[in-house]
Amino acid sequence: MKTIFHKADSRGYADHGWLKSYHSFSFAGYHNPERMNFGMLRVLNDDLVQPKMGFGTHPHQNMEIISIPLKGALSHKDSMGNKRAIEVGEVQAMSAGTGLTHSEFNDSKLKEVNFLQLWIIPEDINVKPNYEQRKFSNEGKTNQLQTVVAPKDKLEGKALPISQQAYIYRASLDEGKSLNIDLKSKNNGIYIFVVEGAIDVENNELLRRDAIGVFDSDKVSISSKSDSDLVIVEVPMN
Repeated sequence: MKTIFHKADSRGYADHGWLKSYHSFSFAGYHNPERMNFGMLRVLNDDLVQPKMGFGTHPHQNMEIISIPLKGALSHKDSMGNKRAIEVGEVQAMSAGTGLTHSEFNDSKLKEVNFLQLWIIPEDINVKPNYEQRKFSNEGKTNQLQTVVAPKDKLEGKALPISQQAYIYRASLDEGKSLNIDLKSKNNGIYIFVVEGAIDVENNELLRRDAIGVFDSDKVSISSKSDSDLVIVEVPMN
């Protein structure tokens, strides 16, 4: 088993006034050759967008883009004709494929929007662009994995499809509870991001916004030290 530990305060940071963004991996003006990616996970940004501000229309191509709101609502509009707000409890998955444009905006006059955006490198390039969005209820899902994103050819329950053999899970753990994860493939690794709370992973203590990558192992154990909210990404390592 091998691990990579990323403390919250070691992330890249950009303050654009209207946007405050923390980068788990190299992105835009933040470049760290030792933090380019974790396997096929290329980007994990923790963004805080001020009221009535947002990202103007911009292009993407050949990338799987997943957005997870943590606070507030983010308005989305794209060249495929989708125009919707993404709210807390929802997840958005978008396969950029051959190319698309979209914008993301905080329509609130008073409240900030905080959301995670993840980019996963696709296994197939130039696929037909796709957009899906779904609300995931946490009712009855405490202390277990909830699959919110899965490969398009191996969908689980209500999981959103992407063009990669990767999975994204949400997990809410009560204090003192544990979670054992069996990886889908020997080639996969797990990247665990603590949204809130405190956990222990393979004798490493993680606090709010800390993260750990685990690979060269077929299973990972998580123990909660307090009530915790996690985003867990399982991706091929090569």
